Amino acid sequence: MTTPKPLTLIVAATGAPTLGIGRNGALPWRLKSELSYFARVTKRLPGGSANTASTAQNAVIMGRKTWFSIPPRFRPLPGRINVVLSRDAALDLGVPGGAGAGATTATSVDDALAKLVERGEAVGTVFVIGGAEVYKAALLHPLAQNVLLTRIDTEFEVDTIFPVQLTAEGSGWAKASWEALCKFVGEEVPKGVQKEEGVKFEYELWQKQKADDE
Repeated sequence: MTTPKPLTLIVAATGAPTLGIGRNGALPWRLKSELSYFARVTKRLPGGSANTASTAQNAVIMGRKTWFSIPPRFRPLPGRINVVLSRDAALDLGVPGGAGAGATTATSVDDALAKLVERGEAVGTVFVIGGAEVYKAALLHPLAQNVLLTRIDTEFEVDTIFPVQLTAEGSGWAKASWEALCKFVGEEVPKGVQKEEGVKFEYELWQKQKADDE
C-alpha cells in the first residue's frame, strides 16, 4: 500500500526571527520572479522531470481562504492536484464540473494525505502553500520535513505570521546549503540576495532536524 508522502511547506515571508506572511489576506509584495519560481517548483516532479510527459502530478494543499484568494481564472492551480482544507466537506469550490474537477476538499491534513494516498503513484511531491492555520497544522504533522522559504529582506507591514521561528535556537529546523536547495528543487536557484522592484529577497531551504541531532 502506498504510504503518505512527506510534507514540504513553501512560503514567502519577511523579517526574522518572526516571519510575516501576509496583510489583509494578501501578500504585501508582488515579485514576478518569485511567483515563477513557485510555479516551477510546485509543478516539477521528483527527480527534476516535467510533468508534461507523465500522468503523475505534485499536490498543493491549501486552506479555504488561500483558495478563494487565488483569482478565479487561475483556479485550480494548473498542473497540480489541488486540495482545499475546510471543516465543510461539502464546500463549493466554484470549479466547473464540481468537486474532483481539478480540485478536491479535505477536512484536515491527515484527510488530505489519505486522499492523496488513494491516488497511489500518481502523486509526486506534496506541498503546503498556506495560509497560516494550514501551515501550523502541517508543521505539527510528523511528515513535515522541509520548508522552502523565500526570505523577503525588505520591510513590509504584516498582520499574519508564519507559526514557527525557523531561525530561533531550538526551533528544530536547520538551514540547508545552497547546493542542497538546488538539488531539492531540481534547478540552479539564483544564489544570494536578489532584487526586484526595489524588494530584496533570497531563496532558502530549511529542513527538520532529526531527534538525534538536537
